[in-house]
Amino acid sequence: MRVYQYLCDLYIHSNFALKMKHKFLLFVVLSLIIGTTYAKSNEMKTNSKTLRLIYPQWQGGVVASWMPDIPANDVSRGYFLGAQLLQVLAPESKQQTVEVPISLDMESHKEEKGISGYRAIIKQSKDALDLIRRENPDRIVTLGGECSVSVVPFTYLAEKYPEDVAVVWIDAHPDLNLPGDSYTGYHAMALTACFGMGDKEIVDLFPAKLNPSKSIIVGLRAWNDTNASKERQEEIGVESLSPAHVAQNSTAVLDWLKTTGASKVVIHFDLDALDPAEIIAAVGTDPDGLKIETVVRVINDIAKEYDVVGLTIAEPMPRVAIKIKNMLNQMPLLKE
Repeated sequence: MRVYQYLCDLYIHSNFALKMKHKFLLFVVLSLIIGTTYAKSNEMKTNSKTLRLIYPQWQGGVVASWMPDIPANDVSRGYFLGAQLLQVLAPESKQQTVEVPISLDMESHKEEKGISGYRAIIKQSKDALDLIRRENPDRIVTLGGECSVSVVPFTYLAEKYPEDVAVVWIDAHPDLNLPGDSYTGYHAMALTACFGMGDKEIVDLFPAKLNPSKSIIVGLRAWNDTNASKERQEEIGVESLSPAHVAQNSTAVLDWLKTTGASKVVIHFDLDALDPAEIIAAVGTDPDGLKIETVVRVINDIAKEYDVVGLTIAEPMPRVAIKIKNMLNQMPLLKE
C-alpha cells in the first residue's frame, strides 16, 4: 500500500497535485471500486480464484484527432500507458496478475476489413484467452486498455457460467458498432463482439456469447457519427439507463437485474461515463455524465446482491502523464 498512500498524501499536500485533481480522483475511485467490490463478492464465494488481467490494448481506438495538443502516435498508444498507471495505482492485493503482451508498433494499427488494428487485435485476443485459460480463474478484474479489453474475459466467464451471467456496461456510448460502419475503432464494437456479432474471424475466437437481453448500458448519453444508432440498440435488444436514472439510487439497475434471472454479473466501466465537470479520465468528454460517487455506489450495490465475477476498468487516457513523459524524453542525462 506504500504507493497508494504516497499518492494520497501527494494529493492532499502538494500544489502540483492540486493542479492535477482530476487524475488523483481517478486513482481514489479505483481503490473504492476494485477493493470493495471483490471484498463483497468474495463473501458469496470464499474459495474462488480472482485473476488481475493487465490488458493495455490500444489498437481498437481511433482517437488521435480528438486530442490535437498531443502527438498523434502518443494519443493512439495512450491506452497502453493508461493501463500501466491503473495497475500502479489500483489497490495492492494477493490476486494473481498477468499481462497480455501488446505490440507498440504503429503498423499494428493498420485497418483491415473495416477494423483498425485488425491483425493485432486477433493475435492479442488469442494471447489474452490463452493466459486466462492457463490460470483458469473464477473471477477476472481487467485493467485496460480501450473498451475491447472486456470481450475476451467476459466471453470466457460466459462459458464458465452458461446462461447465468448478466452484463452491466457503464459507458457514455453504446459500443454496438459493426464492421462497415463509418467509424473503424474496434472499441466501439466491444459490446456487439461480446454478443458474437461482427467480423467472423474475430468473434469465432471467443469461447461463448453473452445475451443481449441480459445486458444493460448504464450512463448512456452520447449518440453521434462514431457510435451505433438508437435504432440498432433497439434491434439488438439492449436496455439502457441514462445518468439521471441512477443519480439518486441504484434501484433501476437492481430491478432490471432481477428480471434477468442471473446470479452472476460482469461489469464494464468505461471512464468516459464519468462527468467531465468532475473528472476527465478518458478520451470522451460528453457533458452531464455520472458522478464518481454514483458509479462507486452502483457497482457496490450490485456486489451486495450478486456475485460479481468480472470487472473491467477501461479507456484511461492519461493526458497529463503523456505530456510529462514527452517532456522528460527531451531532458539531458535521463536517457543515458
